[in-house]
Amino acid sequence: MTNIDELRADLLARITQSNDPRSILKADEIKQLYTVIPTLDPSERGSYGKAVNALKVVLEAAVVERESTLEDSTVVPLDVTAPWDVNATALQLLSTEQGTQHPLTRELENVIDIFTRMGFEAIESRQIDDDHHMFGALNFPENHPARDGYDTFRTEEGFIPPAHTSTMQHRILKAGKAKLEAGGNIAAVSYGRVFRNEDVDATHEHTFYQCEGIFVSSDATLGQMLGTLRSFFEVYYGQKLKIKTQPAYFPFVEPGLEFAIEKPAALGGKPGDWLEMLGCGMIHPNVLRAADIDPEKYRGFAWGGGIERLVMLKYGIEDLRHFESGKLQFLRKFNS
Repeated sequence: MTNIDELRADLLARITQSNDPRSILKADEIKQLYTVIPTLDPSERGSYGKAVNALKVVLEAAVVERESTLEDSTVVPLDVTAPWDVNATALQLLSTEQGTQHPLTRELENVIDIFTRMGFEAIESRQIDDDHHMFGALNFPENHPARDGYDTFRTEEGFIPPAHTSTMQHRILKAGKAKLEAGGNIAAVSYGRVFRNEDVDATHEHTFYQCEGIFVSSDATLGQMLGTLRSFFEVYYGQKLKIKTQPAYFPFVEPGLEFAIEKPAALGGKPGDWLEMLGCGMIHPNVLRAADIDPEKYRGFAWGGGIERLVMLKYGIEDLRHFESGKLQFLRKFNS
């Protein structure tokens, strides 16, 4: 415990002087603390682990404060009510830099590129929709908790800022019906911003991004879906991957599955480490019927997942709130 206290003081001092304070969270000294745990007596491990976690909380708070200080130091005050010449000196002091894509935009384009090269049409989702497309056409029961205002935002007129990109599924199915009847298939991904009535913390946001895939044909199978998803993640992470699934419930698919990949080596993964990535399954017959597609003739599969999760894993980002913070210290890390 004494070592942890000494390390806390040292790291806090370094953070207050650093121009890249977040890099200190990955210091070797912190990693070494975790290697000590297996060597301790079992009766001591619990208190030691809590002390290490408490240290990380204190350091994270110090990093956020230091980043805010660094960002504030670059701000040049301007009197927006004054004539131009009053602000001339201050304007000359302003530094300029080339803007770059937001990391979410860049990774979303990467995801879309992979799926379009696989033959899927890319369709942007909506920012506002109705109850029918959001719930009714997707086989949500009338009393499903997702319909409740505690989970989903609603306008005074009863419209809904979509809580998932599945809100596009009914439209995609109806638009693709003619292709099915002509002997083709429906293959599309919908992508965009979604909204949830969430309490914001390090792992929850009220605004985030999703990408959903839909495939329907006369002979679609669960095996095709698993192969499609594995191919996507292997391209995205640049290596061969093992996959596994477990049963899950989603109103618009049956059977429903949670899809996981073996943690890629690029993310520090080892054999036997698994990451749950998204929900998926075979499209429920009621969803096909709602789009006037005969489930006796056609079958389909669908999947959906968050873009932020992909980016956080890929770049080792520990706090979801960074994406919407507008902090230049965070965004500059992705300049290239």
